[in-house]
Amino acid sequence: MRATSVAAPMALLLSSSRAYTLPSLVPTGPFFQDLGNETWVIGNEIWNMTQGRQYGVELYYKDHDCVGDAVGHYVNHNGAQSDLNWTSASIHHEGTYQGATYLDVQFAAREGDMHWVIFAGLAGAYQYFVNRDLPVLGEFRTLWRLDNTTFTHGKTDLRDEALPPLSDYLPENKVQDETWRTPGAGGGGGGGYITKYDLTSWVRTQTYYGVYGERFGSWYINAGKDYYNGNHLKQELMIHRESKTGDAVQLSMIHGTHFQVSAVDEFPEGKMWGPWLWYLNDGSREDAAQRAQAEFAAWPYAWFEDEAYHQRGSVQGQLLLSDGRPAAHAAMFLGDNNQSKTALDMCSDYYYTGYTDAEGRFEFQHVRAAAYGLQVWSNGSEMADVTTEFLRKDVVVVAGETTELATMAWPVSNKTRIFQVGDFDRTSYGFAHGGAPYEHGLVEKCPADLRFTVGTSQTEDWCFGQSKLGSWVISFSLDQSPAPCQREGRSNEEATLIMSLAGYSTGASSRVWANDVVIGNLTSGAAPGLLNDPSLYRAGTTAGEWRYFEFPFDAGTVLRPGDNEIRFEVTNNTTWRGFMWDSVVLE
Repeated sequence: MRATSVAAPMALLLSSSRAYTLPSLVPTGPFFQDLGNETWVIGNEIWNMTQGRQYGVELYYKDHDCVGDAVGHYVNHNGAQSDLNWTSASIHHEGTYQGATYLDVQFAAREGDMHWVIFAGLAGAYQYFVNRDLPVLGEFRTLWRLDNTTFTHGKTDLRDEALPPLSDYLPENKVQDETWRTPGAGGGGGGGYITKYDLTSWVRTQTYYGVYGERFGSWYINAGKDYYNGNHLKQELMIHRESKTGDAVQLSMIHGTHFQVSAVDEFPEGKMWGPWLWYLNDGSREDAAQRAQAEFAAWPYAWFEDEAYHQRGSVQGQLLLSDGRPAAHAAMFLGDNNQSKTALDMCSDYYYTGYTDAEGRFEFQHVRAAAYGLQVWSNGSEMADVTTEFLRKDVVVVAGETTELATMAWPVSNKTRIFQVGDFDRTSYGFAHGGAPYEHGLVEKCPADLRFTVGTSQTEDWCFGQSKLGSWVISFSLDQSPAPCQREGRSNEEATLIMSLAGYSTGASSRVWANDVVIGNLTSGAAPGLLNDPSLYRAGTTAGEWRYFEFPFDAGTVLRPGDNEIRFEVTNNTTWRGFMWDSVVLE
């Protein structure tokens, strides 16, 4: 079945700066057709897709099959072995919004229901998924695998470039999971690689992304993001070249753990991901951007028929640090009330992120009615020295109301700061190569041995990641030696070394020294529990999963007048794995 060709783009459903006139001879309206034998056709006057038990194929738009020899559309969990199989399809709901008719078509599988909301005049459809019985998993996604001659380029918020040619994926050059040396490249690190992880982006800041070519574009626009797992530092794959067939891959990683420790999550029945918009156009990024602007302005969607979706309220308040400063531009996360997981690993319900203003004030809008836990931490800038985080449970959001939180006090350390290397913000920003574009093997550019002198060296003299065998030393001077600790009361002459990691990939161990005394060890899988996040070996340069460690020691015994050292000695290593730095503080 082929879609009717049209002479011009169709009218935008929602408000936008672009609008077009519907040609009078083109039939309008969304449709659903059951062809029997577990085959269905959905679409409208602009596009249509044939859906089988597993794959959506023959996507026709402007008289062109956008799937071609590629796989098409499907939904799966935990890799390609777990594709969902649709046992039935039906019209879940039909209605009209602002004069446009629509159909909500539901495809049912044992695990849950995939919905396509198809409006008349819309090039694309809104999609959402409702959980029924998903297994415990780490990865859950919907995606398109599209024709690679039609869709030659990919765009995220961070990158816009041609997808690598399939001919560059040489089997003899494969170095790890979906990563190859480029033809003719040497074996050294820092460039010369093809990896699907290059086209990763931050989930909560992306506006639109997709694949496109000279005449066609396929985009995902996620205006609402509360169904995503994780916090501000949640990053995921967006697009890539499928290395076996060359398909152009457009991913909707609605639950993923590619850069996290946790890969074992379960979800309540009824958990809903979406709706998000899958949008087709002529390949114009400017048009996709304008469409995204309209979608963000219209979220939460008034047309969506789901009572719980519309039960929303807001939260506002102010945070002041215990030293009197406002908690300016701090990162805020509204998540699970039971904070047994890190903010990045929270997954089962709905999550909201934001930042305080210069006075420490904040507001979360359009929050689903429920009880939440509030977490706040330094995002650098005016609070770069704040090593503590703020926690508050039982933040209750009531539909149609604003929850007013009284001005809250955030305790901060009152110890004497001896030195700090790097802003405390859970990222590697500020260090050499920190925050660079995604690039496989970049940590190889960091040295095996490094010396940082407090008062002389600059932040950028410290490298973002430590992976090689060797020692990184922080040198500092004291005018006088602290008095030994009083062992009974442990006086304020006890020193604490704070080690904040933006990420850690297993395979490297470190021994932590204060002068000639070992004050700590960091080892894969051992106390204090260094588990793997794949950030360093999956092209990450900014963050993986944040870890925080304190190593107390007797300052009067270990430190001395004059020159002193803190040393991080990597005692065993694995290529491309190790420590991604956030900040080091001695107080």
